[in-house]
Amino acid sequence: MTGSIYRGQAGLPFSSALRVYEPLHAFPEEQREALRKAALSASSRDAVENAELLASLGRITREGGDPFPTGRTDLVRVRSVKNDAGAAASKGANADSAGNAGPASPEDLLYCPSQLVLRAGLAANALMEGIHGPLAQLLIPEEQLDKHQERINQVKASGDTPRVHTRASTWGIPFSWFSLFMEGDRQEVVESQGKIATVRVWTTLLEALERARYAVAHLALAAPDLDMLEELAQLTAWLERFDSGSVVELDYGAVADKVHPDDSPLDIRLGIECLAEGDMTGAAAAYRRLASRWIPIRQLARAS
Repeated sequence: MTGSIYRGQAGLPFSSALRVYEPLHAFPEEQREALRKAALSASSRDAVENAELLASLGRITREGGDPFPTGRTDLVRVRSVKNDAGAAASKGANADSAGNAGPASPEDLLYCPSQLVLRAGLAANALMEGIHGPLAQLLIPEEQLDKHQERINQVKASGDTPRVHTRASTWGIPFSWFSLFMEGDRQEVVESQGKIATVRVWTTLLEALERARYAVAHLALAAPDLDMLEELAQLTAWLERFDSGSVVELDYGAVADKVHPDDSPLDIRLGIECLAEGDMTGAAAAYRRLASRWIPIRQLARAS
């Protein structure tokens, strides 16, 4: 699979995403027609990723100092679960055929809207409240923040779901995300120009929730002071807000080329099991494997 998005990512931070795809009935009725149109239009998953990347770069460089999305258009990713027992086909908003599986009916499709207006607002608030708040105030004028808050209010007033379907991370993947997946889960490897452009792993929401709760229960007993426990508790509460027929997808992004094949889900599970059994040596070994894989990636964020 190829596309200009992968060539265009050179020099950009590694960005990964955790997404929830919900069935159509889980969305407000007034939103469903737009989702149907996205699934029936004629573009690919590559085109969706490329459009989102180009739009983000355009916001950074446009005149007027407003870096926020306007909300006039919102991309939607679509995943087909028609062949749930095998490798389900994935589709981008504005469409893609379901590969060799044949056309999927609306009942076979799950949807993940980008919700850029809501996500941009949350990201801006987090930035303002963080250690880089003073710098963020220089980069994002207060008038633009107020203007974007008006957009958020309009989105909420239009009946859009307050559930944010996507979590994003740069320069590495939070270890807590790996607890939702196992090495046997379905995945697709996307290659471009001799490199791995991304790896997408997915499982059902119920499986992801069962694994997250298992991890929370064991860490609460064995390592209650571990930062990952709080992250997992928040992740579990987030997943519980979605329809039980949903699918959870981990999209590695360009960092996949550095780590694939990745044993992180296995290392997380083994580490938690070792902690639960009081095997500190085994837990330390699992962490060392994770650290050797991901700390060099995170250090790239500070590289000149």
